[in-house]
This record gives sequence, C-alpha cells and structure tokens, in this order.
Amino acid sequence: MLANQVKALLEEKIQGSEVLVEGEGCDFRLTIISDEFQGAMPVKRQQMVYQHLNGMIASGEIHAVTMVTLTQSEWQQRNS
Repeated sequence: MLANQVKALLEEKIQGSEVLVEGEGCDFRLTIISDEFQGAMPVKRQQMVYQHLNGMIASGEIHAVTMVTLTQSEWQQRNS
C-alpha cells in the first residue's frame, strides 16, 4: 500500500479531513486533522480511523499504524 492511497482513502471517508502520511509499504505514521473528532475521546478518534483501515490490517496490507488525531483548532494550536 502506498502513502498516497492511505491518504486518499481516509480523506474520502473522514469528512473534511486533512491526512498527513509518513511511511510506505505496511508501516504508516498518520496525522489526521478533522473537526469530526470534536468532542471525541482519543480512543474513539482512533476507532473512527481504524474502521476504515481494518480490512487492510486484517489482510496484512497494512501491518503497523501510529496516529495522531486532531481537530482543526488543536492542529492550529500545536503549530502556532
């Protein structure tokens, strides 16, 4: 799986998201920015992402995922 494929998939599935992907092959580091995460606890946010990746994880297409999930305001605070 290519980084741009993971990016496209998640940006399509998570409304209004921006996805930054590092890594190739089966090991990815993701930063997902979306206001869909507003009010959700960190575990719930991860579940919202994993629901779109579980099939690829189960098939072995993706082996390892590390992620940071942020709302737009959290992203802005982090980068100001």
